[in-house]
Amino acid sequence: MQHAVRLDNVDISFGATGKSVFRAVAGANLSVAKGEFVAIVGPTGSGKSTLLNAAAGLLKPSAGTVEIQGQPLDGLNGRAGYLFQADALMPWKTSRDNVAIALEISGTPRREALERAENWLEKVGLKGFGHRYPHMLSGGQRKRVAMAQVLIRDPEILLMDEPFGPLDAQTRLIMGDLLLDLWQQDRKAVMFVTHDLEEAIALADRVVIMSTGPDAKLIGDFTIPLARPRDVSEIKLSPEFQELHRDIWHLLKEQVLKAYGNQNREERA
Repeated sequence: MQHAVRLDNVDISFGATGKSVFRAVAGANLSVAKGEFVAIVGPTGSGKSTLLNAAAGLLKPSAGTVEIQGQPLDGLNGRAGYLFQADALMPWKTSRDNVAIALEISGTPRREALERAENWLEKVGLKGFGHRYPHMLSGGQRKRVAMAQVLIRDPEILLMDEPFGPLDAQTRLIMGDLLLDLWQQDRKAVMFVTHDLEEAIALADRVVIMSTGPDAKLIGDFTIPLARPRDVSEIKLSPEFQELHRDIWHLLKEQVLKAYGNQNREERA
């Protein structure tokens, strides 16, 4: 099977030659099939975003290989769209212009780009908001604009790094349902980083667990057999969801407590 993303025995280290080297990730093996939604969960500092950046081509592994659609990744991953935790919106541009710029920089004529931007704003529930600037929008609305900005390019792979982290609990549920609705239409491959285990289970086909760092490893891989389509808030009430959460948390809890203990020791040192 050809995978959209494949990380083979990947190490990622930081530090200049001849100086102390910090190995953030050690021996990571992870494959994401075409159309598969994979959530990556782990304690703070476990290298979740580091893996995502390797898949994006923003970081080069110190060992191992990254393949995109069966080909070794060399440089930036042009097949992926990256949705960050912080908004990447330009404050001097309207919502419509912020979405359209994703097409304009690749040569799409401005009129066409603006028309398609309006269509995408409607898809994310912001019809009539195209003239508004980022400071005129709520956090959830800005995140919708950012999502449209990424999806308008029709990337084959979505890389999402805590995209709903800054939002309140209710807005996160709404954004989760919106993401699933959009994903269900064409089933792109997704790598989704989150600290929220409930969010991971509600959204994903698989949830993978990373150990605490340094030398973080992938230590768990759980298939999520919950039926689709899903309602994020409703699925959490099901007995199947509760059982999955209990099993995965049993493994994750140990790593979270270990990371918390390491942090306390560093603060006392």
